[in-house]
Amino acid sequence: MLYQTAIAHNKSFDPYPYIFLNLILSCLAAIQAPIILMNQNRQAQKDRLQADHDYEINLKAEKEIAHLQEELNLIKETQNSAMLKSLDEIKSLLKQINQQQSKK
Repeated sequence: MLYQTAIAHNKSFDPYPYIFLNLILSCLAAIQAPIILMNQNRQAQKDRLQADHDYEINLKAEKEIAHLQEELNLIKETQNSAMLKSLDEIKSLLKQINQQQSKK
């Protein structure tokens, strides 16, 4: 454009509205558009695969967490039952001690 307006002022082959330049730029845009769309489609496919992979990993992690929660609940139940058993033993020992002291 600079050459057309400044240097080749009177003998330019594409005068001021630059119709030929607009044609070239339109053709360039027409060539670039499908390439850009193809790249966007490829990226969308990659994103879908990544999302599927993330979903599978999250599902596996959720299953593992549920399994660990079940194991923790089982451990908690066994500890609670052991603690209750120990408390019963302590109560019986305290009764024996009280009985022995009341006999004295």
